[in-house]
Amino acid sequence: MTGEYNIDGVFLSSVLVSAVVALVAAFVLRRVLSWAGAYRFVWHPALFDTALFVILWAAAVALVRP
Repeated sequence: MTGEYNIDGVFLSSVLVSAVVALVAAFVLRRVLSWAGAYRFVWHPALFDTALFVILWAAAVALVRP
């Protein structure tokens, strides 16, 4: 996944853009899981949140990749 996105003359790396998309999705999913009470079944919430972000980042890269 190489390339850049041009936003009003500012070139942003595609890695940065996919990471921000994954971060926003992780925040939303974290709120939903917290509201649903899913964190009661999680042993280490910080580790779970990190793994969730990594999985969402990989999914974002896989969706954009040709």
